[in-house]
Amino acid sequence: MDWLQPKTIGGAPVLDVLVVGGGQCGVVTAFALMRDRVRNLLVLDRAPYGREGPWQTYARMHNLRSWKDQSGPDLGVPSLTYQAWHEAQFGTAAWETLRYIPKELWNDYLLWLRRVVGVPVRNGVAAGRIGPATTDDGLPCLRVDTSDGPLHARKVVLATGQEGAGIWWMPDFVAALPQALRAHSADPIDFAGLRGKVVAVLGAGASAFDNAAMALEAGAAAVHLFCRRAEPMVVQPYRWLTFAGFMRHIHEMPDEWRWRFMAHVLGLREGFPPDTYARVMAFPHFTLHVGRPWTGAQVGADGRAVVATPRGAVVADFLICGTGVRMDPALVPELAGCAHNIASWADRYTPPAEEANPRLGAFPYLAPDYSFTERVAGATPWIRDIHLFGIGTTMSFGPAGASINAMGIAVPRLAAGVTRGLFEAELPRHYAALRAYDVAQVEIDPSRLAAE
Repeated sequence: MDWLQPKTIGGAPVLDVLVVGGGQCGVVTAFALMRDRVRNLLVLDRAPYGREGPWQTYARMHNLRSWKDQSGPDLGVPSLTYQAWHEAQFGTAAWETLRYIPKELWNDYLLWLRRVVGVPVRNGVAAGRIGPATTDDGLPCLRVDTSDGPLHARKVVLATGQEGAGIWWMPDFVAALPQALRAHSADPIDFAGLRGKVVAVLGAGASAFDNAAMALEAGAAAVHLFCRRAEPMVVQPYRWLTFAGFMRHIHEMPDEWRWRFMAHVLGLREGFPPDTYARVMAFPHFTLHVGRPWTGAQVGADGRAVVATPRGAVVADFLICGTGVRMDPALVPELAGCAHNIASWADRYTPPAEEANPRLGAFPYLAPDYSFTERVAGATPWIRDIHLFGIGTTMSFGPAGASINAMGIAVPRLAAGVTRGLFEAELPRHYAALRAYDVAQVEIDPSRLAAE
């Protein structure tokens, strides 16, 4: 039954939940909440319709890296699986011959899912600073500044993928170069403009190889990919994690074990699949440099980029950094009002010296419902109503907010955390409603009652 009561501020309506991010995580989170009769919700995405998430922007692989029969966004409903959609579109034979899911088809599937389950999404609206507010009946809620004016919600879910608790990162010496000479792998890149150019790529993960392949396919004269390790990562540790014991329970384990598992996985970094490697190796003018990190960069006399390495300088027309993200809530616009008091793993856990890693210590230390926790208790109590669902959850929950395979476990857990908070905040009202509940199921016939 419907169990939430409409709230207002100054007579204006308050959402029960605002989801920031209309990609797969945001849409599926809203779907799970709607199944729990949380209907007064809205999803925002700054991108236009069809360009939410990475699939039509910086995801530069040809196909998803997961198996075609994965489940996740369907939340266990067979008719909502990708397979059901694909067979309805193209037939059973097409499904049988399919090897991996093309990323464009995955994007089409997500848009279909969003429409079929009725998730309300407002495109072209960017979220900004989040702060505390109070409803007309005295309940805590949140004010969210947006490019379309302020919104109020009792709960906010940040489902903004890689950027939920940090920013895309590249070395400072690369960032200091003119934009015409460099980009991050997540940036819009004019690959056609790289035709006949020499391109240098930093990083040896899958996205670095994907961007190298895009440059090669666009006609680059030469592409050099630089890996700081002596050997590139050919093992994909995330394959090992995809079992129920880990995905369902790692967040319940002691901090020392959570840190140990995820420090090992993130220390290895993400491997690249065979198809990605074959894609670049098809070009004779691709070169992989191992054990050769970048240590500096400057603009040369001819206007090209000159990159310093331990084995000499490299000159290139354009640099691409496949260097991932750096956790820093202070750089996230939505968290500008509370970043100073968001607890990190470094605030909560000190690993043994041999396991220390400042990069991992910067990840937010999340509560069991994916909400932020306070560095100083009582200074910003309202951040308990901001729930994170993206790459920033990795140290607390494993790859829960960055894995299609994990959705079937992670999203219901997130939804349960949100509904728990909504219920707990109104325990007196619910108890009063219970005491007042007097809907009779039958009408007693007085003539059939035994006489005294």
